[in-house]
Amino acid sequence: MCGRYVSMQPPEALRRIFGTTGVFADLSARYNIAPTQAVLAVRFNRDTRERSLDLLRWGLIPHWAKDPSIGVKLINARAETITEKPAFRQAFAKRRCLIPADAFYEWKTGTKPKQPYAISLSDGRPFAFAGLWENWKGPEGIWVRTCTIITTSANALMVPLHDRMPVILDPVDYGMWLGEEEADQEQILALLRPFPADRMKAVPVSRDINDVRLAEPSLLTPLPELL
Repeated sequence: MCGRYVSMQPPEALRRIFGTTGVFADLSARYNIAPTQAVLAVRFNRDTRERSLDLLRWGLIPHWAKDPSIGVKLINARAETITEKPAFRQAFAKRRCLIPADAFYEWKTGTKPKQPYAISLSDGRPFAFAGLWENWKGPEGIWVRTCTIITTSANALMVPLHDRMPVILDPVDYGMWLGEEEADQEQILALLRPFPADRMKAVPVSRDINDVRLAEPSLLTPLPELL
């Protein structure tokens, strides 16, 4: 699964990396992003043929939901059932997005309390999760835009920590995932695979990340005694 992550790049840098138009209001680096918080996502407008960098709430609320609290349970979508689940199948067909990140956290079981690890690319570059987004209209008539992060089976690096991991897309696949390129369902589903383990690293970090109120750069500092 993916329940916490890091996004350190300023919007202007994300604009260059992902080729989006405009720049969203400046946001500081965030080292402990949690569900229900606002996150930046890259979306593609099929009418204008442009990518945009937008602010969405993490935790997808299906358009048919009567209660927005369902979003807390839908922070992740399993790749294996994404075309079957009513909450995700329409968004998968029409509303796919990229969710920029620099790292994500996972907790290793077998220790009490569980030991968190920060997982990132070996070269330190930012990357993008495969995501879905949705529009939901509240009873007051206000539209809320939300998103979820897709997960798949763990690669060799992640297996000791968890049996699931977020889908990290290769940059060459961004266009297909966003819907910029013609592709059938099977081609798109094929993108939802584990990222190569040899291109990633995992380091143990402080259990302070368990507190969502904490969001300091020091959260990413490796614990030398556990390396």
